[in-house]
Amino acid sequence: MNQLGGIIFLTAVFLFSTFLNWYVFQAFKTILIGLESEKVRQLSFISYWVIFGGITLWVIYTFVRIFQAGEISADHQQVLNVFLTVAVTQLVCTAFLFGEDIIRNIQAGISLVFNGKAATEFPTRVKWLSVLALTVSMIPFSSFVYGIAKGKYNFTVHREVIYFEDLPEAFDGFTITQLSDIHAGSFKDFEAVQKGVDLAKAQGSDLFVFTGDLVNHHAEEIEPMIPIFAQIKAPYGQFSIIGNHDYGDYVSWESAAAKQENFEKFKNQHERLGYRLLIDEHTKIEKEGQFITLVGVQNWGVGFQSKGDLEKALENTSTSDFKILLSHDPSHWDQEVKKHSNKIHLTLSGHTHGMQFGIETPLIRWSPVQYRYPNWAGLTSFEDKFLYVNRGFGFHAFSGRVGIWPEITVIELRKK
Repeated sequence: MNQLGGIIFLTAVFLFSTFLNWYVFQAFKTILIGLESEKVRQLSFISYWVIFGGITLWVIYTFVRIFQAGEISADHQQVLNVFLTVAVTQLVCTAFLFGEDIIRNIQAGISLVFNGKAATEFPTRVKWLSVLALTVSMIPFSSFVYGIAKGKYNFTVHREVIYFEDLPEAFDGFTITQLSDIHAGSFKDFEAVQKGVDLAKAQGSDLFVFTGDLVNHHAEEIEPMIPIFAQIKAPYGQFSIIGNHDYGDYVSWESAAAKQENFEKFKNQHERLGYRLLIDEHTKIEKEGQFITLVGVQNWGVGFQSKGDLEKALENTSTSDFKILLSHDPSHWDQEVKKHSNKIHLTLSGHTHGMQFGIETPLIRWSPVQYRYPNWAGLTSFEDKFLYVNRGFGFHAFSGRVGIWPEITVIELRKK
């Protein structure tokens, strides 16, 4: 981000935070207005602005540090946790107050037109509604606190059975465990990571795949956890691809050579993990004399570097081959894969994290990320071609998960 862009961004953050702080202050003021002690009232008002104004300045200072460092560190993540928790909590409270203000304005307009009352007799805020607004806003506050403390390690298994008419008979019932978006640099609790890996191992799948973003920025971030993730083994092998974070594009390097050295080290880490890194290539998985083709491409995404070369990866494959593609960004499926003349039966992706925030129930399925990615989590299809988007194993920027839990995917292939 250039200097002008940074100034505009910081100004927007300041104005947004100040607006929310001011609006929520109206609820506090309405509730405390009945206090007999003027001194207590004033002290409460001052305390409010010291706390929330201080948080705003702390967040802006942190964004300045992020811009200077060129990356989001663990310390930065903690500040972003506070910012998001406070902002979402205040937004819920503000929604109630804003709705009340609309009604108050309508009442004032009616009174002025029909009763001729002066505008100075504007309806006052209702105390019970301010209490309700603050009470309801505790729901997202509690959710974010849980998401930061526990939710990011609430590893959940998602299972899908997918039927194909042209699946080779030998692969009927074949299972694949998928992990994605480990973001190793964000993890601090290695015991919790081990529990997630144990859950992945317990699935006992035939094949294991990892669909990109092993690290945040630096190859060495995975070092402490190589003994953990290297425990994942499958009878038909472990395979991986490159995600957008794995290139080291989001951090400042001393030189191009230093960046390339980091990338070469990153590729070597996959060997140490026991994963075969597929870089715009394919391999055959054989079972009982029959084959499926596993294809892996570099990152290809709308709005991100599109380095993946699908044509190269598909060289010497036949349209009759049963193919599974590992491609980090699901926008690749939308833009290129699903209408490709060389049919790809199943694409496995990640990248979105489900934005680490949302609601997933039998009745409601929503995340802000859906306005950027129409296929942001789970299974979708187009003309007998399928895409599965993993919600991610780790986390980044926001050090937590609210409603969108870290995922271990198990896909079972079945013949129609």
